[in-house]
Amino acid sequence: MRAIVFDFFGTLTDPGIEGGRRGAAAVTAAALGVEPEAFWTAMATSFTERITGRLGGTRTILAEMARRCGAEATGARLDAAVEAHHAGSVPLWRPRPGALDVLKSLRGHGMRLGVLSDCGAELCQGWSGTDYAPLIDATVFSWEEGARKPAPRLYATAARRLGVEPAECWYVGDGGSREHQGARDAGMRPVLVTNAGYPGAGVHRDDPDSFIPSDTVDDLTDLATLLATA
Repeated sequence: MRAIVFDFFGTLTDPGIEGGRRGAAAVTAAALGVEPEAFWTAMATSFTERITGRLGGTRTILAEMARRCGAEATGARLDAAVEAHHAGSVPLWRPRPGALDVLKSLRGHGMRLGVLSDCGAELCQGWSGTDYAPLIDATVFSWEEGARKPAPRLYATAARRLGVEPAECWYVGDGGSREHQGARDAGMRPVLVTNAGYPGAGVHRDDPDSFIPSDTVDDLTDLATLLATA
């Protein structure tokens, strides 16, 4: 094994703040002038469209969400909504306890590291300014690629950008979007991070996986133990 591909949200990021998504969405909804529940529903039902770039960037997405909520957002109102959305998004990128140390240790042992994430424009555009960026060798973001997990080409792209074969990769994630099944089908070794210490981590997940990998760790910081026994 020469490389590890990580999911981002809930895997490298702090699972404890996932529950804050709804509150952040409510602030954006207020800036747009729409009802929070209607906005939340519009965002949830447009997930695939948003994270694969079909609706464009943040500004055009929020304008479309307002339209789907029966409102029109332009000018200063839309500017305020974009600002609110970014302000609510960035805290969700906060590293989980120990995550950066895990990445540094793996790099110190010569491991190639990648991130494969279903995400919107915000992470793509803000990635270079994160604490993760200097520690990651390759990224594959759904918004840039026009596809979401478990699309086989995303895993193949991650391996190619890391300069390894899929069979030389582990894929580490907290589940959802059938990501582990996709990794297995692509020839990678899937590892589930259960986030056992974060009971509310999957509160907004509506796509539970049917395939559960045989390799599991309760926390990302337990990955070294699994690697030592591999």
